This record gives sequence, C-alpha cells and structure tokens, in this order.
Amino acid sequence: MKRVDLQDLGFDEGGHLLVKRALAELPPGEALEVSGGSPALSVHLRGWCRALGHEFEPLSDGGGGMVRRGSSEIGRWRGADRAGCADRVSAEARGCWGLAARGGTVEAGGPRFDFSLRTRDEVWAADAPRLYAQGVAAQWDPATAIPWDAPFELDDHVEDAIVQVMTYLIENETAALILPSRFASQVHPHYREVLQLLALQAADEARHIEVFTRRALLKRGRPGLSTVGGQMSLKTLVDERDFTKATLLLSVLGEGSFLSLLHFLHDHAPDPVTREISRLAAQDEARHVAFGLSHLAEQAARDPGLLDRLEDAIRSRHDVLASTSGLNEEVFDALLLLGAGRWTPDALREGWRLVQALEGSMHAGRRARLVRIGFPEARAEELASLHTRNFM
Repeated sequence: MKRVDLQDLGFDEGGHLLVKRALAELPPGEALEVSGGSPALSVHLRGWCRALGHEFEPLSDGGGGMVRRGSSEIGRWRGADRAGCADRVSAEARGCWGLAARGGTVEAGGPRFDFSLRTRDEVWAADAPRLYAQGVAAQWDPATAIPWDAPFELDDHVEDAIVQVMTYLIENETAALILPSRFASQVHPHYREVLQLLALQAADEARHIEVFTRRALLKRGRPGLSTVGGQMSLKTLVDERDFTKATLLLSVLGEGSFLSLLHFLHDHAPDPVTREISRLAAQDEARHVAFGLSHLAEQAARDPGLLDRLEDAIRSRHDVLASTSGLNEEVFDALLLLGAGRWTPDALREGWRLVQALEGSMHAGRRARLVRIGFPEARAEELASLHTRNFM
C-alpha cells in the first residue's frame, strides 16, 4: 500500500499537495495511507476528501487516515467542459467557456459570457496568427524611431500644409482606433489571435495619433481645421456595428486608400520627420489591410451571399454621404502644395497632376482589393468608385 508521511506539515500549509501527487499515481479505488503529526490533519483530510469525492477512513491513532481515490471525474471537476482544442480553433465558442485558455478544462457551473462574435466564420482568418506575430515584431517607439531633432526649416505655407494634413490624419486614425477597440471586446477569447490582432491594431492607431499630433505641433501652437464633411464621413464608420461590414469599410477600403496617401506623403515629404512618420505608419496600415482582406476573402468563399451584403454596405454609406463635400479643400490644397514643392505655375501644375494620380492609385487599389475578396472586375470597378471622397 502506498503511504505518505506529512510529518509535522499541516494539511493547510501545503501538505495537501503531497497527498494530491500521491493519489494521482493511483488508479481509482486504490487506497493511500496518510499520516502526520499535525493536530488537525484528520479533520482537514476528511473535509478535503468529501469535497473531491474520495473515501476517507481515519487511522486508529487519529493521526491521519486512509484515502481511497474516487473516479477520474470527481468533486468540483465532475461535468467539466473542455474549451475546444489547444492546437486548432472551434467552429463555435461556447459562452460557458468564458475566459478560459483555448483547450483548457472549464469547471461546470461558471458564468456565461455573452461575446457577440463567437463563431469562427465571423472573425477568423488563417493569416491571423502570422500577422499578429509580425505585428508584435514590428512595433516601434515614437520617442526613438522618429528623428524629432533633425534640423529643417520650411516655407510657412508648406509647414501649414503639413499641419493640416496631420490634423486630417489624426481624426481619421481616431476612427480607426475606435472600431477595432470596440470589436476586440466582442470577440470570444477562444479566437485569441484575432482578439490580440485587433488590440494590436488599436495600439498602432494610438501610436499614429501620437506622432501625427506631435508633428502637427512641432513648429505650430495648434493643429489645423476639421470639417463637417470629414466628421460625417467618419461617423458612418464609427456607427457601423457589424464586424464584417466594418472590416470592409475601414480596413479594406479606408485604410487601403490611406496606404496610398501615406506613400504619397513619404515620397513628397519636405522634411525627414514627416517622411519617417509616413513610412512607419504605412508599415502598420499594410498589416491592418492584410487581415481585412484575408478575413473577408475566406468568409466570401464560404458564404455566397456575403458579397451582396458587402455591396449593400458600400452603397448605403455612399447614399448617406452623397450630400457632403468629400475631401475638404484645405487638405486637397495641402497635398497639391506638397506635391508641387515650389511656388511656380509649372510646379503647381505638377502637384495637381500628382494628387490626381494619388486619387487614381487609391481607386485602383480599392478595385484590386475588392476583386481579391471575390467581386467580379466590373462590379469591383463600380463599387470602388462609390467609396467616400474623404478617402477613409
């Protein structure tokens, strides 16, 4: 017979671990003799056995007892559930799994969590684990990654143009922070890579807001102008409560267009600070777009009706914004001036051409991404043209 001598170690001082380890090595029905010098050993041992479903018989000298191991599912773990498999995601995550780690054992009788996004098809993308790992590795520190102390002096009008563009970027990135933050709280933790990726996306946007704000105020006392049209356009994003539609409108169409804008700013930045900010922000935004594309393409392949619903979302947003002016004049003129680089007619004509090319690049990118999701070419062309003129 197997024996455990706790000596003078109290059962409530860690002695229970020695008993638990010894019992784990026995098959159900086998007995373990537990002895020791702690005065309360028999009392504690009896209560512990009763709670876990083991049989208990006191020793004749009162210094312990015989413990006969119960069934493999005993006590508090009787009726426990497994939170899926550790190495793959389940088609649906149960509310009773709560916050348990994927593949963990969940005690029965716990609270139910009402995560609204709890099926694989609603949130998953095969690229999510890779994109999360890539995102973690690509994090950068605003304090050290940007050459804030680099010397430069700009024409006052050019500096004002940078301030206006940065102001525009700040409010757009604020909308891009709000959406993933909201949906992250709705994703069942079973799909942890998506949850982590959305949290990382929100952190990216918070960092972008920080550096855009710092650049706007680098040589000026306050940011630029915010228009009604721009605010209305972003409100349609912030008001979107459907994860799939929001992914299309924000990540695929909006942030996809912003990638072109950030590349434009990098190519035509008049100073090293703006140039590096644009490069690093574009690096992050490309990852956001990649997740949106991966998720929607996989979902569209499974759900033939998805493309119709996505088209409705694009058309509905277009109709709501039909009466707005789109991109405000101040931002357009700022981009034109940055593209021109000089105050000459020929340079300004070239700046205008570059902004037109930027808008064409944005349109082509939206069309290509819609095709990648599954839209036919002609349908993608039409829908790409309906995207808000405010870019985001």
